[in-house]
Amino acid sequence: MDTLIIDESIETVADTSISTDISIGKGNISHCLLHSHRLEICSFSGYKIYPSRGRTFIRGDGRTFHFLSSKTESLFHQRKNPRKFDWTVVFRKMHRKGISEEVAKKRTRRAVKYNRSIVGASWDAINARRNEKTEVRSAARAEAVAKAKEARKEEAAKRKAARANQPAGGQKFSKQQARGAQVKVQANSR
Repeated sequence: MDTLIIDESIETVADTSISTDISIGKGNISHCLLHSHRLEICSFSGYKIYPSRGRTFIRGDGRTFHFLSSKTESLFHQRKNPRKFDWTVVFRKMHRKGISEEVAKKRTRRAVKYNRSIVGASWDAINARRNEKTEVRSAARAEAVAKAKEARKEEAAKRKAARANQPAGGQKFSKQQARGAQVKVQANSR
């Protein structure tokens, strides 16, 4: 168990000292300690602890925790999460409780749409295209499809003509043979 050593000079100044409960490790020891008259913050609830109120817990690693009441101390030692208790300051901040309405209502910025031209087309052309009737649009689409089909047919005809003009190759090669693989010898007898 850890021990707490109090200097003799502290006891002489009894006028400014404040009595607090200090729990070290697992045991509680009451001592008269010299403290300045300042507010502490509860380690669990986040509330203010006024002088001569609350308890102080010093962990084995030396870290001190101040608690407003035995309730907060008990919940801390049970390893409860203060974010789950709706009366703690942490919970209220997380869930935006108690904020005045003036501060809470922030002005939201809305994106304003601007009509601009795109690299290939002016805004007038884009707007005219957008306002076209569906019949005009479908007719233009059908015309574009017909043009594409015709272009495909012409290309196929060119390919056919180019193939017809080529001299007939005597022996056919596979792709591997064309790249330099050994020629397979055909069997003559069977």
